[in-house]
Amino acid sequence: MAELRKGTRITGAERDKLASELRKKYEAGQSIRLLAESSGRSYGFVHRILSESGTTLRGRGGATRGSKKKSV
Repeated sequence: MAELRKGTRITGAERDKLASELRKKYEAGQSIRLLAESSGRSYGFVHRILSESGTTLRGRGGATRGSKKKSV
């Protein structure tokens, strides 16, 4: 993916193409942060593009805050 100049407005077919590329990479396992870094765009921009394209976003990783399992 070609690096875009930060802040460059992307519209129309170019935006659709970028959304498709980002979606494929995200669904292949790349993180939003990694996609943002590789495309030269912000996390928020990539998140918005993925949401607009109908991508099902993954939950956050890490430990959960559920109740502890009791030992018997």
